[in-house]
Amino acid sequence: MNRRHSRIHTKALLGIILAWPITAWVDDTPLWEAGVGVALISFPDYRGAKSRNEYLLPLPYLVHRGERLKVDRGGVRGILLGQPRFEIDLSIDGATPVRSGDDSPRSGMPDLDAVLEIGPSMNWVFLQNEAGRIQLRIPLRAAVSTDLRSMRHVGWKTQPQFHAETHERPNSWNLGFSTGPLFADRSYHDYYYTVAPEFSNPERLPYQAQGGYSGWSLLVSASRRFNNTWIGAYLRYDNLRNARFADSPLVETEHAAMAGLGISWILDQSSRPAPRSW
Repeated sequence: MNRRHSRIHTKALLGIILAWPITAWVDDTPLWEAGVGVALISFPDYRGAKSRNEYLLPLPYLVHRGERLKVDRGGVRGILLGQPRFEIDLSIDGATPVRSGDDSPRSGMPDLDAVLEIGPSMNWVFLQNEAGRIQLRIPLRAAVSTDLRSMRHVGWKTQPQFHAETHERPNSWNLGFSTGPLFADRSYHDYYYTVAPEFSNPERLPYQAQGGYSGWSLLVSASRRFNNTWIGAYLRYDNLRNARFADSPLVETEHAAMAGLGISWILDQSSRPAPRSW
C-alpha cells in the first residue's frame, strides 16, 4: 500500500468514526445492533485552514450497549470505573492527514500524517431523568501521528466539556449538545502550527507554537430511527480566537466548521436486551 492510498484509507476510517450514531437506552433496546449505510462529511484540512475536504463514505452502523463495553458515536469505549453519577471511560478522537498543496499556506512543507488521540475521560452526571442527562466530561488524550506503517507521539490534548443529550424514544429525535474549551501542549500545537526556519519565506515567517488554550468548541447532533432505518447529522463549530497559535502564519481563519449527514440500514440485532444502566 503506497503512502497516498494509506492517507485516503486513514481519512475514510476517521470520517466513519466521526459519523457514528448516538444512541441511548430505551425499553427493550437490544444489546447490540449492526447495519450498513453511507455518510457525507465535510471538514477543513486542519483547524484554522480555509481549504476543506468532502467525502462520501461507507457508514457501518455498529452499536453495543454493554455494562463495560460501549460502541457508539464516541467510538469504542471500555468503562474502567462506573458509578451512578461518575464514570471513567476511554476517550478516542482523531484528525485526518494534511497534504501541503501548492495553494495551501503549508506549500513546500512536509505533509502531515493522521493523528489518533486516546486516553481516559472522567465523566460526572449532574442531571439525569427520563428526558435525558447532562454531564461534565474531562478527557485527557495522548496523540500519535501515523501513516498506518509507523507511529509517533505528538503531544497531549484535553477538552473539558458540558454534554447534554436526550434519551432515544420511539418516533422522536434524539438530540445532543456539547460545548467547552480545548487545551493542548506545545508538542501538539507544534505539529500543526510551527514553521521551522528552513520552511520560512517572505510570506511565511518562522514561528514556534506554544502550548495552552486551543480554542472553544460547540457541537450539536440529531438522530432518529424509522423502523430499521437510522438517520443522523452533526455540526461542530470551533472558534480559535485567542488560541495560543492564532498568530501562526499557517492559521488562515479563526473559524472551523465540521459537518456530517448519514443514513444506515439496521440488518441484525441481538435478541438479548441491553442492561438498564445504558
